[in-house]
Order: sequence, then C-alpha cells, then structure tokens
Amino acid sequence: MTKKSKDTRPKGKRGKKHAKKKNLAPAVISVFQASPNELFNYKQISKTIGAATEQEKLLVAAVLSELADDGFLIETDRGRYRLNGLGTVASGIFERRSNGKNSFIPDDGGPAIFVAERNSKHAMDGNRVKVQVLARRKGREPEAEVVEILEHRESTFVGTLQVTRGFAFLTTENKKLANDIFIPRNKLKGGKNGQKAIVRITEWPENAKNPLGEVLDVLGEAGSNTTEMHAILAEFGLPYKYPEAVEKAAEKIPDTISPEEIAAREDFRNVLTFTIDPKDAKDFDDALSARRLDNGNWEIGVHIADVTHYVKAGSIIDREAESRATSVYLVDRTIPMLPERLCNQICSLRPNEEKCCFSAIFEMDDEANVKASRIVRTVINSDRRFTYEEAQQIIETGEGECKEAILKMNELAQKLRERRFTNGAINFDRYEVKFEIDEKGKPVRVYFKESKEANKLVEEFMLLANRTVAEFIGKTPKGKSKKTFVYRIHDLPDPDKMENFASFIRRFGYKLKTEGTKSDVSKGINKLLDQVQGKREENLIETVAIRAMAKAVYSTVNVGHYGLAFEYYTHFTSPIRRYPDMLVHRLLERYLTGGRSVTQNKYEELCKHCSAMEQTAANAERASIKYKQVEFMSDKLGMVFDGVISGVTEWGLYVELNENKCEGLVPIRDLKGDYYEFDEKNYCLIGRRTKKRYQLGDPLAIKVVQANLERKQLDFALAK
Repeated sequence: MTKKSKDTRPKGKRGKKHAKKKNLAPAVISVFQASPNELFNYKQISKTIGAATEQEKLLVAAVLSELADDGFLIETDRGRYRLNGLGTVASGIFERRSNGKNSFIPDDGGPAIFVAERNSKHAMDGNRVKVQVLARRKGREPEAEVVEILEHRESTFVGTLQVTRGFAFLTTENKKLANDIFIPRNKLKGGKNGQKAIVRITEWPENAKNPLGEVLDVLGEAGSNTTEMHAILAEFGLPYKYPEAVEKAAEKIPDTISPEEIAAREDFRNVLTFTIDPKDAKDFDDALSARRLDNGNWEIGVHIADVTHYVKAGSIIDREAESRATSVYLVDRTIPMLPERLCNQICSLRPNEEKCCFSAIFEMDDEANVKASRIVRTVINSDRRFTYEEAQQIIETGEGECKEAILKMNELAQKLRERRFTNGAINFDRYEVKFEIDEKGKPVRVYFKESKEANKLVEEFMLLANRTVAEFIGKTPKGKSKKTFVYRIHDLPDPDKMENFASFIRRFGYKLKTEGTKSDVSKGINKLLDQVQGKREENLIETVAIRAMAKAVYSTVNVGHYGLAFEYYTHFTSPIRRYPDMLVHRLLERYLTGGRSVTQNKYEELCKHCSAMEQTAANAERASIKYKQVEFMSDKLGMVFDGVISGVTEWGLYVELNENKCEGLVPIRDLKGDYYEFDEKNYCLIGRRTKKRYQLGDPLAIKVVQANLERKQLDFALAK
C-alpha cells in the first residue's frame, strides 16, 4: 500500500467505526444467548438491539460475519446465523496424547476440538473439564483452552523406574503422556532402579514441567516375562492378581453335591458324556452327551457348568466377577474371572467327577433337524476328556474311544454349519498366531492354529445352544409382554464402510455386491472369502472385511446377529470365563420358574460394561502377542524376510512377514529417492516426483532394523 492510499482522517474519527462495532458485539451476542436455537439475519438483530440507521445495520452485518469467523456463530445458510452449539464455554472430556495433539470431546456429542499443551492446564486423560472455545482464525481448525478441571480421574501409568540418590522418575512409553513422572524418594515403595512399577499421579503443579507421583506397586525387573505380562495388564487397567478375600470365600464353597440337589436335577450321569478342549485347557465350561433314542433319532446334550449354583448374586465372588467381566487370555497365561478353586476345580467339568450343569437337550434326526428341545438343570459325570487333536484323529480315522458318538455329532455339526451358511452366515475362518514358549517365557517358535472339524463340531453345538436359549426367552407368544434378556448382537455393516471395502478390493480384481437383502450381501462376502483363499492378499482382505463389519456386543435390545445369520442369539455356554453368561443363567432360572421381568436399564448398563471389558481384554491380548513377536524377532536383526504391506499411514508402511505374521514399521522417512505423500482413500503412499506407489497388499522384502520391547515395535527397512 502506498503512502497516498493510507487513511488520513483524524485519529478520533478513524477509530469511531471500530469502537461502534466493538460496542455492538456484546448486544448481538446477548440476543443469540437468549435464544440459542433460533436463526437470525442482520435485519432481525438490528431491530432487536435498536440499530436503526443503514450504517448501524451494516455494522451489525459485519459483527455477525466476524462472530461466525470466530466460531461463535454458525452461518446455516447465506445471511442466517445461529449460536454455535458449543458457545464460548463448554464441558466435556479431555483426551491427552503424548504427541501434544490433545483434544476436548464436548458433552453434547459435537466434534472433538484441539487443545494445545500450553492450554491444557495439565488436565489428564479422561478428566471432565470446562473449556473456553477460542476465537477461530480463518482457515484454521477451532481450538479450546481448559479453564477448569471439573472431575479428576485417577491417572496411573506403568513404566520403568530411574532412581538416583536424591529423587526418582518413572519413564513410560504411554501414548497419553509425554512427560516422565517425578517421584519423591519416600513415595518409591521399595522400588529400585530398572524395575517396572505402577505409579499414580498425585498432582501436577501449574508451573512444573513434570507431574508428581507415588508408586502403587512394584512389578519386578524390566524384561522378566512375568513382570512384562503384569505390566501389560496394568497398562489396560486389568487386575494381575486375585484379591485374597475373594479366594478365601471360594475356599469355603463345598465341592460335593448333596443328594437333595441331585434329586432336583435331571440325571445324565449314566449317559455317554465327554469334553473336547485345547490341550492346555484347565477350565472345562462345556461337555457334550449323545445317545440314540428308540425312534432312531439322537439326543444331544450341551451341558454347561452351573456356575451360578455356586456363585450367588451380590456375593463377594460375584462382585469381583462382575468387575472383571471376562477372563483374559495373554500369550502365556490366563487371568481368570473366577477364583481358581471355582474355575479349575468345582465348576470345571472334569472327567469322572459329578458336576452340576445347566443344559440344553436336543432331539435331532439324521438331517440335523431339531425335533424337540428343553433347557434344564442336570447332573453329569464326564466319561472322557478329549483334546481337539484326539477328537480330530477319531474323525479322520474313524477309530478310537466314543467313535460312534463323535462321528455322528460331526456329521450333524456339518449339516448345521452348511445350513447356517445357506442362510447367510459369514465364514470368517481365520487362523490364530500362537507361540511355543520356553520355561522362562521366551518365544522359541511361531505356529498357526487352524480350526478343523473337531473345533467346528464343538462350535456348532455351542451356537445351537446359545441360539435356542435366546429364542426361548426372546420369541414372545402373542399377548405376552417381552422379558428383559441379555443378547449377543451384531448389527448390519455400515453401508459407507462396505462401499469403501468394495472399492478397495476392486484393485485386486474382485467384485462385491453391497446392496440387496442381508443374505445377498453376506453371500457375496462369503464368495469373496472363498476366492481369496490361498492368495497372497487373503489375510489382508479378510482383515479389511472384518474392519468393515460392526462389532458384536451385549445388549438388552435385540437386533439379531448378522455375522451368524441368527435372529436371536446370546452367550450361555461359557459362564466360567464370561460374566454375561452368568447373567443369562440367572435370568433363565428366574423366567423358567415364572419370575417377572427384571429392570432393563440396570441390565443394559451391565451389558455396556461387559462389552467394554471384552474389548479391553482383547486389546491386552493383542499387546501381549505384539510383545512376544518383538521378543521373537529381537535376535534376528539384520535378517531379510518377505512380507506384504498390511497397513499404510502418514508415518510409514506396516509390513507383515509371510513366515511368522510378525508386523513391523518401515518409517516414511526411510523411503529413499522421493518425497512420499499419504493417499488415505486408496490406502497407499505415492512419490511426489516418481509417482511410485506403495499400497496395501504389495509384496516387499524387508530387513529387520530394530526390536523395541518397551514400545512393542519392530522397525524394518526396505531390503532392496
């Protein structure tokens, strides 16, 4: 701008317009705050605040435009404004990230807002906070500043102690905290340098760089197997030891069944009964019985440990089981939901021991049609404990103990399975990665566990029992009111996710119909899963397909189970390791004896808790697998492996090795010869100059560069 074009009016007059606008703004704001849901244009606002002249009305229009730029107002259509739902102050949850990208999640469910570290007031992850929504600069995302911490959530972290003569720190790789935690010497609880510990943050003074904390528990030497497994559990807020008071309560439960109890139950002690489980299993939840009836049909019994006969609602054992909600299965150990005396002894359906069960009994013809069924309390005495491998050998050779029953049940199970897929069930038949562990917990071999006929035999009868129980309660006769029940539900896939999935697989030459009936879509997915079998992209496409699906959860509101193609489904068959199954047993008992419906709200909250704990347990299990994969690869630095790109992000390529399914990262900075940009829609990195593409499913040869056990991360580099 030249000197000539500068405003040469006297200073007082030049500032008059700005001053007027500044004076108008509070009046305009108060109109919107008085009617937060109404729309206004500049004429309506002008009239309300008494801006009569044309110049004043133009100033009102300018104020409205600036308030919209600042994020205080939303311009819903040209010239019409309403108060932004957040206003200038809002309450919600603070989410902390170690990379400084903290965010605020408003209570009203609006979008997350960025909170810079300097504006966080040292709020911890999960705290309820009040924020000031800051004036938004043009072209920038909105920001917020924490003005008050409304509710503190206890913040505990797992890490390694660094102890010096005068003080100590906890260093952590937690993604929710960038700072080390300062620990006064008198708060170490005996912790020594290099040990892993759980630390609670006690305060974070305003001007201090580091939060202050105290040691809650010392886990042991970093790197020792038990320490690291306990650290994973503690990281996810899961218990790693059993409360003594609960174990003592379990010790008092008698392990014998009284004659009166046996008389009150249907007696299956003389019917051929057996369990089929993994070879390392100790808690046998379910047993199967089989006998041929006089009419030529077969009676198949699905017998489930009667846990709730021993664990009474509201007892100390029950409260602990409810809190845990599930057993947790890490690579090398099980952290049980129930005390060991119950899960491995009293309730476990061990051979040659009388056991109380809750059973679903089916009369089936040779075509696996259920002619009649009943749900009853029983007493059994298992004749034999089979491993899956032993049962599989009988199926494959036709020889062995209980062969007639096992072969018949396998035949029936295959017919049930075939019918399920005809009805639209989805066949995600994936292998599991397993580790062979030595006595020190070190992984010495990776192998893949596949599901064979013996596994599918058990699976089909468990599915049948779960479905039958759900139908028994859920299918309400006309004129009867529905009773509250716990269902296992799986909603339809999100149409947008399915569309993205269909577009993703097109690059591999596959097609998928995403419209039509539920059955049409699921049959299309099954056809695709058949087509990719044995191809290099099989695992990748199956993984992306699972991500496109909704998650199965527990709920009192039944929407059916899409993946299984069942209208009614529940979890009844594993009460030793899942709390929802215990809830189902109690509700069944209540309704079988004519009891009234329970309160839905209470059970819906329990369902949400169980679903959340199931997810947490799965995350901990994945973390333990990741740790063992890194440990397994730690002596293979410099070695070259073939793999496929299993993930693409803005920071690099994840590559899964063909030989052992271990996954590592090739950082984007290590991709030489070009500057690579992330194309989110097409799951690929593209070179700006060369246009070279790295995309999901591409084969790559990599070299192992680093194995970081603390971060549970493998770093790879391209081998050529």
